[in-house]
Amino acid sequence: MSTLGLTTTVTTQAVPAESKGHKTRVAISAMAAIGFSAYILYYGLGYYLTSAMDRPYHPKHALLKPGGLIGLSLGIFGVFLFLLIFIYPLRKRWQWLGRMGNSRHWLDFHIVMGLTGPVVIAFHASFKFSGIAGMAYWIMFAVAISGIVGRYVFAQIPRSMNSTEFSLSELKQRQETLTNELSAQRVVRPGDLAILFRLPSAKYVERESSLRALGALLWIDFLRPFRVARVRRKTLGFFGTLFSLAGFLPSRNYKVERIIVVARDQARLSKKMLFLTKSQKILHLWHVVHRPFSYSFAVLAVVHIVIAVMFGLMR
Repeated sequence: MSTLGLTTTVTTQAVPAESKGHKTRVAISAMAAIGFSAYILYYGLGYYLTSAMDRPYHPKHALLKPGGLIGLSLGIFGVFLFLLIFIYPLRKRWQWLGRMGNSRHWLDFHIVMGLTGPVVIAFHASFKFSGIAGMAYWIMFAVAISGIVGRYVFAQIPRSMNSTEFSLSELKQRQETLTNELSAQRVVRPGDLAILFRLPSAKYVERESSLRALGALLWIDFLRPFRVARVRRKTLGFFGTLFSLAGFLPSRNYKVERIIVVARDQARLSKKMLFLTKSQKILHLWHVVHRPFSYSFAVLAVVHIVIAVMFGLMR
């Protein structure tokens, strides 16, 4: 059974205050973006559902059209978001900027803004995409979707808190530590935990294409909550998991939950180690695709803004 994981001290200690604060800030930012988008949708739903021919007669047309007070403000806000988004790649080139903050933290906010931007621009365009603006929007949408994939693949490469990749010796040391802890525990039967470590063979991963390997990663992560729930049910029985949604939520048994946390982290990192070479290859290919799309979107967006400003001045 291939095992790999975090050290005992890492799995059992409290999450650093800095990490907790970052997660809180990201959650607040995401909820603010969702709330803002929901409010704009609620306010303008009737207008957005009106046909293009009837929109000029809608009472909110002057406000919500692309050149209206709200529509134009949303466009400006969208441009501001994308200016912030492009700070992240610049951070890798400018050393003074690279020394500010944590790379993983920057990436999280980069993704939040990257997902919010297309929504804001869609409201700005009142869901009508054509010409250069439409081409720029769909490229932007593709970049946003690829960003989600990139973040997932990035997370498959074991890293320290400062985003530095672990060396092979560090990974083996963590593997040995957790293996010893799981071997010493008597709370959960080893046979019940074995389901968490079901992984394809190394030969299978090696011969599969990058796309199929990515699919295998996604499938393993999809199955993990079901496997963890099965471990809880086998260990605690029906009544022990009655109030934990059949094992899908943590139980009140501290000893069992502690072992599950250790085993789950170990299984997760076992998967990352098995797919490490493939993940690195996929991440490299992702950069090859993601960057040109991002730059082409930026060029088309600038062209659209220049044309819009020129027509605005000519009126």
